[in-house]
Amino acid sequence: MSAFSEIPILDLSLADNPATKPELLNQLRHALLEVGFLYIKNYGIPADLTQQVIEQGKALFDIPEEEKFKIEMKNSPHFLGYSRLANEITKEAIDWREQIDLATELPAPGGSEPRYRWLRGPNLWPSEEVLPKFREVYTEYINRMAKVSTNFTSLVAESLGLEPTAFDKYFDPDQQHKLKIVKYPDLGELGASGTGQGVGPHKDSMLTSYLLQASDHKGLQAQNSEGEWIDCPPIDGTLVVVIGQGLEALTRGVCVSTSHQVISPPAGSGARYSVPFFQGVSYDAKFGEMDLPESVLKLKNELRQNKDNIEMTFRHDMFDHIGEATLLNRVKSHKDVAERWYPDLIEVVTAKKEELRGKLTTSAVPLAVN
Repeated sequence: MSAFSEIPILDLSLADNPATKPELLNQLRHALLEVGFLYIKNYGIPADLTQQVIEQGKALFDIPEEEKFKIEMKNSPHFLGYSRLANEITKEAIDWREQIDLATELPAPGGSEPRYRWLRGPNLWPSEEVLPKFREVYTEYINRMAKVSTNFTSLVAESLGLEPTAFDKYFDPDQQHKLKIVKYPDLGELGASGTGQGVGPHKDSMLTSYLLQASDHKGLQAQNSEGEWIDCPPIDGTLVVVIGQGLEALTRGVCVSTSHQVISPPAGSGARYSVPFFQGVSYDAKFGEMDLPESVLKLKNELRQNKDNIEMTFRHDMFDHIGEATLLNRVKSHKDVAERWYPDLIEVVTAKKEELRGKLTTSAVPLAVN
């Protein structure tokens, strides 16, 4: 079985017809076991809404700086809000991107709740005076994408021979999903400080992510089992689906979470824009709750195991609840938020990284620690 050299494209409308659904499930199983990346088309979001999402997303970065700074992420213990250029770190290096993090609108948790539930909370929205349609458009898009992700996860379950509802227990009744709007300036705009790392090699958290590539630039790349970087260029009418570490953990390695990165646009090509949606899961869920039959475990593709860099998040042997792992991962990536709201967890992250290094030094395959 060879390493993948291209990203499969799946037509979700095949699921609507009993005669064509088996074909779709076979294609999906292949993507889950061997690639960890795929495009989907005919996924149910109106084209006019997609266009508004792109237009409003780009407009965000043109509002005055003082308006952006009013909604900076460091003002939110929920890791929601605006992040300045070069404010996030991946693999100990600066990501040259500007972005805002949004989520399903929820109230802040009560003081007696577990600390990891502070990942849930209200958004910091830009002022309606400067972006009057922004909140309405993105609220609708997040709500619609919540349904898309739920439907897709049921297809994932069926493709593995499980009941369509197999993953339902990992979702809260008021599930909070996440979304980013990202701008990657080109290397000419970045000047001498730009390294070409739009975002460094990483794996997504949770179950599934859905990336709307909002400009014509290449730059997104997925890493195959031979360590080669495969381009994922924009294709009109599609989303790129990324399998997350959560789904890999819950299926005990049957589904593959693939490392990916974004390269900064070449000088003179203009900024690249993207809008990734991240399917949420219950932070109270535990890794060991998934009961997989032997028939599903036999699907595990050993070729795709132990080839990508292993990250600290979503390891059965290091965490109990999904929320604990996710909170520490946020602390690791957003130091300004951590210093203000979670200073005691910075040392915990360092200790966990050292613990992981110790585990990996005994591994038969040399692996990097993110």
